Amino acid sequence: MRRLPAERLHLWLMLALTFTTGINDAVGYLGLDKVFTGNMTGNVVVLGMALAGGSSLPVLGPALALLGFMAGAAVAGRALRHGTRTWHGRTTVIFGCVAVLMIGLAVLLLVVGNHPARPIGITTTTLAAVAMGLQAATARVIAVKDVTTVVVTSTITGLAADSVFGSSKGGGSVRRAAAVLAILAGATVGALLLKAHLGFGLLLAGVLIAAAAFVGDRHDRLTRQA
Repeated sequence: MRRLPAERLHLWLMLALTFTTGINDAVGYLGLDKVFTGNMTGNVVVLGMALAGGSSLPVLGPALALLGFMAGAAVAGRALRHGTRTWHGRTTVIFGCVAVLMIGLAVLLLVVGNHPARPIGITTTTLAAVAMGLQAATARVIAVKDVTTVVVTSTITGLAADSVFGSSKGGGSVRRAAAVLAILAGATVGALLLKAHLGFGLLLAGVLIAAAAFVGDRHDRLTRQA
């Protein structure tokens, strides 16, 4: 692991986190009242339509998720403001907290069942959004180009703009395509897991985030010892 360049490892880890975002958004939108926990653009759009009288669209859930995401991002930004490396101890701690939050929410849903009461559902999406805010702000510090772990709109823009149909620059096409496929695959897996239980998707996401935190921390420690 020590020989593996940090840039390459971080790319793979951020792609894994992007996959978990797809899972989380599938659970939040399909299983918990049309709330995105990672894609805040989606929540803003849902809120706008709901405020205009959109049929049966939620207001409270997306609004609290948006606030939760911002709170999580602010906390991570504050914690990492003095970091001197892209991955260090605080990075691991924050990703570890994200994993604990996701696993804790999964356990909650496994206990209460597939049809949680509305307060539990809103609490779940709000805390999941806090976790995604923590993750997104930490990924921003690690700074893998085109891989924010929570959205792929700008990634798709770059992919199309630099393709043979656009500027033909082509730089980063594989990385961008991988990010899009990761979130697509995560959403597919999350939707499929909903058929078994509402909590299984969040459980898988939490385990994968914990694994990414462990691998990233291990690599950082080994490279500093070299």
